[in-house]
Amino acid sequence: MDRKISIVLAGLGGQGVITATNILGKAAVNANINVYASEIHGMAQRGCSVICTVRMGNVSGPLLATGTADAMLCTEPIEALRYIQYANKKTKIITDVTPVIPFTVSIGLQEYPDIEYVFEEIRSYAKLYTLDALKISKNAGAPISKNIVMLGALAASGVLPFPSNVLLETILDTVPQKYKEINKKAFEEGLKAFQPYKPIKIKRRK
Repeated sequence: MDRKISIVLAGLGGQGVITATNILGKAAVNANINVYASEIHGMAQRGCSVICTVRMGNVSGPLLATGTADAMLCTEPIEALRYIQYANKKTKIITDVTPVIPFTVSIGLQEYPDIEYVFEEIRSYAKLYTLDALKISKNAGAPISKNIVMLGALAASGVLPFPSNVLLETILDTVPQKYKEINKKAFEEGLKAFQPYKPIKIKRRK
């Protein structure tokens, strides 16, 4: 494959960002595509910021320059904005709509920005796609499958250089047997849920 594809995955510790990165890398290998993946910032503890990169095709390393991401997959809205420097006007940013309220906000020391403001800021830099991945994962049978819902949305975006069934098969080969059906449903529902952001009032959920 002559072209280069660069994907940024961002979220919080415990949301499965690193697992999703590993699955993407394995899927590229299964599709016989050259791939590099990296965890740029490690998670010091659960709830801390995590960012990973996956680069496929005619590339020689996992790191990407500012403004060169083809897609950003984010499991928390603020994390999409935190790493917006990797985006450009053509970048597809896919994020869950559900904010994770930090402890400092819960006790009144800080404020979480209005979610619509966050989305409007992201839209000024890139193409924004949103989905309620947490709700979808709960309906699939396990909130922990939110990262798989997000991978389903990424598969629907048209960014990946291999078909969605390659990614699904990789997921099913990776997860334990007893969670295969849940993850299959999570992925398929994520595929269906991919759509451009529409400005609407979103209620915060703690």
